[in-house]
Amino acid sequence: MAQPSAFKSEDIKKAAIALKKLRPAYSEMLDFYEKLFVSQEDSKDQIDIAPIQISDEMLAIKTAEKLPLIDPDDFVIDITAASRLCVTICETAKSANQHLAQSAQTLLNAMDNGLDLKTLFLHLLQANAAQIEEAAKQLDIEQNILAFFFYSCMNPSIKLCAEQLSVYLDRQDPWQQGYCPICGNPPVLSILEDEGKRSLICSFCWHSWPVKRGLCPFCDRHDSKSMGYFYSEEENEYRVYTCDNCKKYIKTIDTTKIDRLIYPPLEQVVTLHLDMQANQKGFESGLMSLMNV
Repeated sequence: MAQPSAFKSEDIKKAAIALKKLRPAYSEMLDFYEKLFVSQEDSKDQIDIAPIQISDEMLAIKTAEKLPLIDPDDFVIDITAASRLCVTICETAKSANQHLAQSAQTLLNAMDNGLDLKTLFLHLLQANAAQIEEAAKQLDIEQNILAFFFYSCMNPSIKLCAEQLSVYLDRQDPWQQGYCPICGNPPVLSILEDEGKRSLICSFCWHSWPVKRGLCPFCDRHDSKSMGYFYSEEENEYRVYTCDNCKKYIKTIDTTKIDRLIYPPLEQVVTLHLDMQANQKGFESGLMSLMNV
């Protein structure tokens, strides 16, 4: 299994080609997300942001209290790069399904008329649902779709910030919490590797950190009696771990059963049917509702 720490455009394209062969039902969706993720990775090279500084005193407090390094609204966004990427993403979305295409054109028109992206970015970082809802009404775009566009164009800045902040993490004393050590957000995916190693991937900044295998990341339970999982023989590289205590689930990729390149955001896309199966079994996502698309 190949899983480079720093992905390039060609890596994403190769991962997408492999997934289209394996999951042809997702081909149209993968066409869109491949272009989206490639444009995000390309945008990272254009971002100019200074690393966030954390004092030794503050770092000691956060470590002792098991607090994430920053709050989500502390992320630094390169507004120029994010705004430019927003145009690119909207143009890409115009060739997607009709509903997304209409929303993209509406957003492009609003940007041409002076839409204040900087303020709206801040509202999303602060999870100000009321302000995003109001903006969605004024633009006549569904709230979750508007949030998706805004987050997508901020994503490269957020990822870069997370990479810069990772130097503050104590490698000798690994973080073992279910929430992200960088920003405190819940995980979107779980990764299983050789020798029983397990890691979680943040749903917001995409930082990856190791955790114990039996942990429920949403209620911190280690009780094997409340933990379960299901999978399909046809897709044995994927598992969905469920928790009877909090009734949440997390999708898991078993990399020991995969010999292709893995790009986690694409894996999230091609496992949407597993989300539906988990919902049908009475479990719900632990992700922030504002960010669900």
